[in-house]
Amino acid sequence: EVQLVESGGGLVQTGGSLRLSCAASGFTFDDYAIGWFRQAPGKERERVSYISSSASSVYYADSVKGRFTMSRDNAKNTAYLQMNSLKPEDTAIYYCAAGRSIWRLSQGFAEYWGQGTQVTVSS
Repeated sequence: EVQLVESGGGLVQTGGSLRLSCAASGFTFDDYAIGWFRQAPGKERERVSYISSSASSVYYADSVKGRFTMSRDNAKNTAYLQMNSLKPEDTAIYYCAAGRSIWRLSQGFAEYWGQGTQVTVSS
């Protein structure tokens, strides 16, 4: 059974930090690009960051550039999103996704999706 399980979300004050994890199982993790997406209430899903299968390429949305860092550990089948200097506008459900390529993730397409983890940033 394919699974992507996000963890690490929670409530944090403005300026705080959180580290999200995405644990994968049931497929060959290092064959896939991994992405983080988020969706706030009443808003469309937004691409946050994605990383190639070998971690040689990483993309960040302008809204998080310089504050968020994405990484992956293929030996642990896990991807991470370190979020620093959090702002209230970062409040959303964060989803990780696995795609056959960074291009597919950049278009919002993924083969597998996690269930999401809530991040709430209080002002």
